[in-house]
Amino acid sequence: MENVTTLTPLKQPIVFELEGFHIPPGYGSFLFFLALLNYIVVLLGNGVVVCVIVIDKNLHRPMFVMVCNLVVCDLLGATAVLPRLMMHFLTGEKRMAYIPAIAQAFSVHMYGVAVQTILAAMAYDRYIAVCEPLRYHAIMTSARLHSCCALAWFVAVLCIAVLFGFHMNVPLCGNIIKHVYCSNRAILSLACSFTSAELLLCLHAGIFIIIAFSYFRILHASLKQSGDSCVRSKAFQTCASHLVVYVLYEIAAMIIILSQRFPSASHNIKKFFSILVIIIPPTINPVIYGLVSKELRSSIIKHFINQISLKKIRGV
Repeated sequence: MENVTTLTPLKQPIVFELEGFHIPPGYGSFLFFLALLNYIVVLLGNGVVVCVIVIDKNLHRPMFVMVCNLVVCDLLGATAVLPRLMMHFLTGEKRMAYIPAIAQAFSVHMYGVAVQTILAAMAYDRYIAVCEPLRYHAIMTSARLHSCCALAWFVAVLCIAVLFGFHMNVPLCGNIIKHVYCSNRAILSLACSFTSAELLLCLHAGIFIIIAFSYFRILHASLKQSGDSCVRSKAFQTCASHLVVYVLYEIAAMIIILSQRFPSASHNIKKFFSILVIIIPPTINPVIYGLVSKELRSSIIKHFINQISLKKIRGV
């Protein structure tokens, strides 16, 4: 068993040691600056989107409410990993106590699953908007909207709670995690006996089927509007951002899987690829929604101009 140092189960308090990146001398501060810059961009970009959606009542509609939920999820994922990664770059600290390690692993998996369940809810919303346009407001009521969002988070919390509940008391025979952050798989690799974790794969497959079915129906309904190119164009435009975001997550996840298939590849490169899903989507998503959604973009610009005007008035 990889990472197993003894056949005797470790006793609490267990302190994990993350292998982390191999940092050449003198590069720690530079890498810390890059990670800090990325985290600032994530906080600013996603924070602006959340604030504008919350403040602007014209954006209190299903699509933007779900975007707000997705942005909050991105903030959770980035916050679970980047601050600890910055500490690693700056101080070289690799040790992590058991409870913080479990909390980080829970947050990372929560981010990964909640992103998919929220995107599934967004696909359902777009399916109703395109396939049942006349009944959209009757179907997607405020109560239905909040139920969809709550269900997305509930399914994510339930799945991760069940996953960790099954493995929380598994005896561990090692404490060296060959990764840059803690995950359920990394911790289970230290178990004294083989432990399977297929729940996340089943959930991912189920959500993929829901999203694929929803967008297949959307595409079918759009193509049927052969005589109305405006309607077809609007349908594609309203779904484009969601599809781009979903594909972005899938590509990042695929890169992680493929990177593990090349044993000769640098460990630093593999570890860097493994955090792409946490640092790239949260950075790019605000840009995607800002560019695609004219309403969101206009609202951001309007509030930005208003803030500048207020500062000028106060300055005078």
